[in-house]
Amino acid sequence: MKKIFWLILLILTFQYSAFASGEVKKVYLDEAIDAALKNNIDLKSAQLEINIAKNNIKSANRLQNPSLDAFYFMGGAGRSEPKQLGVTQEIEIAKRGARKNLAKSNLQLVEKNVDYTRFDLKMDVREAYINLVAAKSILYTMEQQKALQDELLGIAQHRAKAKEVPESDVLQAEIALNQMITQVNTARVNVKTALSAFNKIINDPDNITYDSKDRIFSEENNFEEMLTPPPDFEFPQFSDIVQKAVSKRFDIQIAKQQIDVAEKNLTVVARQRIPDIALTGGYAYQVGSEMDSGHFNSGAFAGASLVNIPLFYNYSPEIQNAALKLQQAELNYNSVRNKAIKDVSAAYEKFLTAVENLNYYEQKIVKDSEELIEISKNSYEEGKSDITSLIVMKQSYRSIIVGYTYALADYYNSWTNFLREVNDEEFDLPEDDGDDEKL
Repeated sequence: MKKIFWLILLILTFQYSAFASGEVKKVYLDEAIDAALKNNIDLKSAQLEINIAKNNIKSANRLQNPSLDAFYFMGGAGRSEPKQLGVTQEIEIAKRGARKNLAKSNLQLVEKNVDYTRFDLKMDVREAYINLVAAKSILYTMEQQKALQDELLGIAQHRAKAKEVPESDVLQAEIALNQMITQVNTARVNVKTALSAFNKIINDPDNITYDSKDRIFSEENNFEEMLTPPPDFEFPQFSDIVQKAVSKRFDIQIAKQQIDVAEKNLTVVARQRIPDIALTGGYAYQVGSEMDSGHFNSGAFAGASLVNIPLFYNYSPEIQNAALKLQQAELNYNSVRNKAIKDVSAAYEKFLTAVENLNYYEQKIVKDSEELIEISKNSYEEGKSDITSLIVMKQSYRSIIVGYTYALADYYNSWTNFLREVNDEEFDLPEDDGDDEKL
């Protein structure tokens, strides 16, 4: 089992080394978002759909191509009937404008989908960036704890040498240090995995590895650089934000546009029942050898006909299906809207919980734990407590710091998830002076 673990670790390390062999670019969150919007291959592909939709408008507005006609009569008829050279032009009745309106509606739908893809990419970059910063912060915490465990081992060895504590204290300290080393190794792999996921989201075609500049911990938590409000604000009531959120959501706008597309498609299909007109005209002549008078005669001919008369087939199945598609679009709109309200509500509650948890960690748990671990360390150095108690206390403190890191990361991610659900990256929050602050 140990061999398998180290083999996997070796493979991941090799993959990371190969992955990071190109240029490494350190970025803040806003820079990472800009890089993704500029370079992301999937977004570039999605944006091409706009040009395709614009070309479809030109295609929908097309005129029918004409037909060239020639009539030559043979035999006896050829001696009395004129030769004819002409053109036939089919003219669509009430179809071209309907097709063009449908193509324009599809263009609006494509543009909304691209806007949604762009917004979703921004949110994905935020989440991947936060997860990378959190992983690096946990690694930093583990390395700090390893340094403390090294210090503890040194204290135990010193006291054991002075016969103040038994040799078992040294053994316990070594075991705790070895456990800490494995946790540091795991944390390093997690950083490499998060870095890979972050660059997968940016999806830059050039061989550039993007890395985060921010750390989740600093002297003052860098909420502004992480594009997140500090947790000491009064959040608006859900009833005050739900309608605005619903009006901005891309999926609702897309569902509404799909209704418009379905309506215009029904019009296009229904107008297939309208016959078209074919106009024919051209030049006719008879040579003198075929005329009793011996003279060459020439003139013109013109004609008109109705084509595509819905006599044997009246497009009823297509019209019925188009009407059903419209009903589906309307039902889908209602469904998307109802689900959106529930999604916004869930994101709202999750963010408020993340705020509460983070404030509790910062105001109570972390502060008290730091004081307690310092007291325990001094107590062991003075011989007032045993090493087991100190190791347990350090493990507990480590769990608290890791938990605090996750709480902070959850706070950032909950805010990102809230923005994702309200579909508004510049959601307004009230400042203390009553003005609005855009984040």
